[in-house]
Amino acid sequence: MLRTHYIGELRQPLGGSVRITGWVERVKEVGRLRFIWIRDKTGMAQVTVSKENKALFEKTADLRLHDFILVTGKLAEKPIAKVGVEIIPTEVKVLSKAETPLPIDVTGHIKSILSTRLDWRPIDLRNPKNAAILKIQATLVEGMQEYLNSNGFLQVFTPCIIGAGSEGGAELFEIDYFGQKAYLRQDPQLHRQLLMVAGLDKIYDLGPNWRAEPSHTPRHLCEYRACAVELSYIEDERDVMKVEEELVVAGIKKVVEKCEDELRLLEKEVEVPKTPFPVLTFPEIYDILEDMGKKIPYGEDLDREAEKLLAKYVKEKYDHDFFFIDRFPYRVKPFYVMKIDGTEWARSIDLIYKGLELSSGGQREHRYERLVQQIKEKGL
Repeated sequence: MLRTHYIGELRQPLGGSVRITGWVERVKEVGRLRFIWIRDKTGMAQVTVSKENKALFEKTADLRLHDFILVTGKLAEKPIAKVGVEIIPTEVKVLSKAETPLPIDVTGHIKSILSTRLDWRPIDLRNPKNAAILKIQATLVEGMQEYLNSNGFLQVFTPCIIGAGSEGGAELFEIDYFGQKAYLRQDPQLHRQLLMVAGLDKIYDLGPNWRAEPSHTPRHLCEYRACAVELSYIEDERDVMKVEEELVVAGIKKVVEKCEDELRLLEKEVEVPKTPFPVLTFPEIYDILEDMGKKIPYGEDLDREAEKLLAKYVKEKYDHDFFFIDRFPYRVKPFYVMKIDGTEWARSIDLIYKGLELSSGGQREHRYERLVQQIKEKGL
């Protein structure tokens, strides 16, 4: 490797020469010194070049923002750098020159519109705040996987090209599969169910899904990643709720433990949610909403406004941002959801965070005769 260390790994005392690589964040001259700030994905260092080193001073004279360089040198014994470590260089090699001026502002003084940022996304991602989001995302997934793996769940990889829709209510992206119609999956639900039948009773699929939803709201995504968990031999949907809340807690806890610097950079405070999460159930939900001035006909589903009102209710009563909605009206759910015997309610749950639905789940109907009956009831 060209480098011996990432910048974030440099600490005093460190004997001998070091080599670091990265892009030029800033260049400034003060008297007989030239300060070059170099950044990599782990942090920033100050490279101090003195005019006494005439050859190196001349060589670094034309460095510009986001030139990629390789620096060889030693850590300063008495550093004067206010940010990061300081390196006294013996050699600076330009690996790649950047265009001048850069196509987008990287100093933070001028904000580019989203389309311009996306056109130049590699440069945009060099912003530490944008990189912090990726680190937090990766850490969240790491925490979730650690929880699932340590609790006996097997990670599986299911097909992304399917022959028919896996669930209702979502538009499909159609593709040409060697002259036949096929689709990008909305959800790995069908293949997860097949794995249950195969006897793999605790699995999860962490992968992409697609929904052709022509909307510009933050509640709709054409492509997204999901952690889809499946487990067998449950008593009822409450077993699913327990796994789900433990999964959420494990992911957030990992972020709090490992991403302190990133959260500080983004000026975000994240707390590990307390358990158990509050649970609101039908039909009592109708009464709660009516008391809040929202009338929903008995047996009907919730709308966006209702979810936001319930989030407000939970926050005021339980001081919690997460909560479950349980036992939806069976008439608004698919045929494969288990119906509570002798009632009109389903063992179906949603997890809500601050009024936004994060997931849907519950207990599936596994009895063949009951499935056939429910298919007929739904007119399928």
